[in-house]
Amino acid sequence: MESYNQKNINKLFGNIHFVQDNESESSRGVLRGLHFQKPPLSQSKLVRCLKGEILDVALDLRKKSKTYGLFETILLSDKNKNQLFIPKGFAHGFIVLSESAIVSYKVDNYYDPNYESGVLWNDTDLNIDWKIKADEVILSEKDKNLSPLAKIINPF
Repeated sequence: MESYNQKNINKLFGNIHFVQDNESESSRGVLRGLHFQKPPLSQSKLVRCLKGEILDVALDLRKKSKTYGLFETILLSDKNKNQLFIPKGFAHGFIVLSESAIVSYKVDNYYDPNYESGVLWNDTDLNIDWKIKADEVILSEKDKNLSPLAKIINPF
């Protein structure tokens, strides 16, 4: 089964050149995000779940967009084989719904901690339904300290 084809990606999303593949393994309740990289190192991502099931979230940060501040959610799993393309100018996050999950994503710019930023996962203005009770969510210290969308310095 073919899971990636550069010609198809270019047809759908324009001339994207992915430079790095990343993979993470997490247990149920682990929430990563909502992350983005600031320009000039902002990233487009192509995300898929190799094992288990996740709820994936993409939040539009583009200030001039009609969908600014809105988000989309999609279930990605090893069973449905769906993938999600997240363009530059979006924050990205996911939560593991199964006992464990392996998530793989391609990026079109290298990671640089000097350009990383994010939006708080439980921003009350966004009101994202993560499909898990808040007391079951497992966060990194970095993600706990992110700010709500209204308080971030938004470079998009």
